[in-house]
Amino acid sequence: MAAFNYQAVTSSGAKKKGVMEGESPRHIRQLLRDQGLIAVSVEPVVNAGSKPSRFLAGPGMSVKELALCTRQMATLVQAAMPLEEVLQAVAAQSERPKVKSLLLGVRSRVLEGHTLADGMAGFPNAFPEMYRSTVAAGEHAGHLDLVLNELADYTEQREQARQKIQLALLYPGLLTLASIAIVSFLLAVVVPDVVKVFTRTGNDLPPLTAGLIAVSDFLNQFGLHLLLLLCLGFLGFSSAYRKPGFRLQVDRWLTDFRLTRRISRGINASRFAGTLSILSRSGVPLVEGLSIAAAVMPNHFMRQQVSEIAGKVKEGTSLFKALEQSGRFPPMMLYMIASGERSGELESMLDRAAKQQQQTLEALVATVVGLFEPVVLIAMGGVVLTIVLAILLPILNMNQLIG
Repeated sequence: MAAFNYQAVTSSGAKKKGVMEGESPRHIRQLLRDQGLIAVSVEPVVNAGSKPSRFLAGPGMSVKELALCTRQMATLVQAAMPLEEVLQAVAAQSERPKVKSLLLGVRSRVLEGHTLADGMAGFPNAFPEMYRSTVAAGEHAGHLDLVLNELADYTEQREQARQKIQLALLYPGLLTLASIAIVSFLLAVVVPDVVKVFTRTGNDLPPLTAGLIAVSDFLNQFGLHLLLLLCLGFLGFSSAYRKPGFRLQVDRWLTDFRLTRRISRGINASRFAGTLSILSRSGVPLVEGLSIAAAVMPNHFMRQQVSEIAGKVKEGTSLFKALEQSGRFPPMMLYMIASGERSGELESMLDRAAKQQQQTLEALVATVVGLFEPVVLIAMGGVVLTIVLAILLPILNMNQLIG
């Protein structure tokens, strides 16, 4: 049986859509008629294996949904339920039609005789390469339930870490936007109405007031043009960043620049160590695990570095030596990996290294945010003070002339 997405209408004309399993579109239409529905369209669930474009690679799934589905599958597999029933049960519990659709699509491939990993390969937008390789290793070793639990833990921890960093950056980001908006409003609206009183007197204005008037006039005349230019610059940078050569140069700069390298290297090292740890524990060979771990790193320059490291490991170099030669991984992580290789506990040391890097990254982000907030407040206070002084100075000059 295969999974089909359908759209139908009831006898009263109400629209309804969902996912249903059947032998053919004709069978689905018959099942809908039995339910009192008139089929408008019946299409098979997209299988990315036959689609060349990544935009047609089937529905995606959020990290939270992936962690939940993985945990449910692990629980049901541990209960010795057949795999096709596991997928059907998890799909039935899903609230999103797209998630239900892709789970039933995986189930249809499993019913055709494919492994679970092969079934998931049809939906790379929902199941990343690391995920599928780990599942394949678990199926091969006969420990699918344990591997699914490991994947659920890993996915949940990754989502929690991402949320912590996002929440830490939310307040400074809003504070910065509010500061820019307030200052822009003062310069573009308030200042012109106030200072035009002084310009009518014909007296010489203080340099600070004259400069403020010049800035205000510039924003009134070219503010929209400046905003449009910034938007075009952002779009141009985004377009250029999609090109491999430019993207590699930018990512290399982020990795090596003094102010960004600690955060950039910390993020990539944590993702690398955590992914390689779970792959190693699942029985994936080290060289293959390195290639997969490189693919999940957000920095493309660091991906290139890990690909070169994988080649050195394949030639016989130890993982510690290969990582050390790259010069772009935190020393503490290297020492833990060296200890793991000497003691034969590389998997556990990689896991500890990933957690240590994540804790270090969170502490670093907290420090940066803690420093950033007062800096923004002080900068905004300085700008407002400058505006107030620029308005008060002509008033003081007028009082002196009158006196």
